[in-house]
Amino acid sequence: MATFILIAENSFMAAGPYFGLLNLFKPAGWSSRDVVNRVERIVKPAKAGHAGTLDPLAEGVLVVGVGAATRLVSAVQECPKEYRGTFQLGCRSDTDDSTGTVVVVDDARIPSLAEIQVLIPQFTGEIWQIPPQFSAVHVAGQRAYALARAGEIVEIAPRQVQVSKLEILAYAWPTLELLIECGSGTYIRSIGRDMGEILGCGALMTALIRTRIGHFHASHAVPIAELSKDNLQQHLLPAARAVEHWPQYVCTDSELVHLGHGRMIESRIEFPEGTRCALLSPDGILMALGETRSLGRIAPTQVFAISGQQ
Repeated sequence: MATFILIAENSFMAAGPYFGLLNLFKPAGWSSRDVVNRVERIVKPAKAGHAGTLDPLAEGVLVVGVGAATRLVSAVQECPKEYRGTFQLGCRSDTDDSTGTVVVVDDARIPSLAEIQVLIPQFTGEIWQIPPQFSAVHVAGQRAYALARAGEIVEIAPRQVQVSKLEILAYAWPTLELLIECGSGTYIRSIGRDMGEILGCGALMTALIRTRIGHFHASHAVPIAELSKDNLQQHLLPAARAVEHWPQYVCTDSELVHLGHGRMIESRIEFPEGTRCALLSPDGILMALGETRSLGRIAPTQVFAISGQQ
């Protein structure tokens, strides 16, 4: 049984036994929604939500927020992501991966390893890329993939993304394996597609594994098939881990009372105005999210119902 923290005559009210994060390993063939549905069947009536969609082709780390921690998935999405992508050169597809209609490029030229290495700086840093036709971006109020499935070819505006690392792990024609560390919104399929076009041979993605989101690593991820009601609590991570990359502020008991009533507190730490911070109890439990205002005050922006299993 989870215990609950009740402060100032229930200023913080417990909403249920689940408040935390799951670092799960999504297998290929599952959608991200399939994983969330599996978790929700275990934790019902609590809700669950994932941070950072993985296509059914992809496998790897999928962080799922449970209970009130579903409100923290956007903070997890801010963290850098690391992938291993495998690409087949000499082919193209309408989805930019092997799940679509694949067309072999006739008489495709075979680029050398040196030619591919020359492209690395071009795809590193702040880059512009066009998402795939089969993607979840909105075009004229509809998802691009819905229009693509209806046979429409739409113009998708380029978007700027951050690629902090791009390394060649292996190359033996026609297979190219890349390590990519990037920010939110980056399409790995688009990187392979665009490299293939510059090389003059085309390329499509055949496999993808997300090895890390922030400090959530695939080596510690729980295979979704192994998750059950009996072992969920032992795999549930503290909600505070979603905002470990934010400044941390440990509250006194009296400050927690004010937060529980939605009131600002006077910060004992000098944060710049506009700083987002995680507001913790003295024993490290995430109680609220806040943002600094003028005169050193911290205003709560989200106050959580807290269970003590953390």
